[in-house]
Amino acid sequence: MRWIYISPHLDDAALSAGGLIHEQTRSGMDVEIWTMTCGFPTGELSPFARALHAAWGVSAAADLLSVRRAEDIKAAGILGAKTVHFDFLDCIYRRGKNGNWLYSDVFVPPHEDDADLPVQIAGAISARLLPTDQLVCQLGLGSHVDHVLVRRAVELLRRPLLYLADIPYLFNSPVELASHTAGMRSKTHRITESGFGSWLGAVSAYESQLGGLFDSPQDMDTKFQQYWSEYIGVRLWSAS
Repeated sequence: MRWIYISPHLDDAALSAGGLIHEQTRSGMDVEIWTMTCGFPTGELSPFARALHAAWGVSAAADLLSVRRAEDIKAAGILGAKTVHFDFLDCIYRRGKNGNWLYSDVFVPPHEDDADLPVQIAGAISARLLPTDQLVCQLGLGSHVDHVLVRRAVELLRRPLLYLADIPYLFNSPVELASHTAGMRSKTHRITESGFGSWLGAVSAYESQLGGLFDSPQDMDTKFQQYWSEYIGVRLWSAS
């Protein structure tokens, strides 16, 4: 049986479950991280995307995606997992049917022109799945539009599904967890100190993104330490 972590972006699975992935691969499990929105855009960028690129210090989308994919491969290697990169575009690069940019913020409801995107993503995932695969996806804490759409896509598959709390959004808005997991059952998966160290190492591999995710390396270490120490593990939720 493979464990397939469906990651909206190139860092979400490692951020949210790096320690668990470490424990699974070290016990001999086959684990893969499938990242959905890491396709290469063509043409000009929106003003919103240009501003984000400036903050990341990389002006060209192709250069940034190449860097981020390499970071993802490095992080997965630390955890012992395999990577699969899909070609759907990040919301900051998507245009609508009339050619207009769909998003100038990532924490907004999905645009109506993205209505068919979950079906497309579900089809791409389904084409690679095996009957025995265990799927894990993000709950959608923080309401990042790509997280919301990817969760919808995975749920369209009608397969047994486990849910994972989105980090760092769990750190930023912990009160959201209750509403997103209402009626679900949770199970804590133990993470050893070695697994925790591997988790931090994998997260640190995403050098291009850390400045936007945490105030400082110390801030990152402190938040992960607090999260891990509460349960000495990672919780997964199931609908039944």
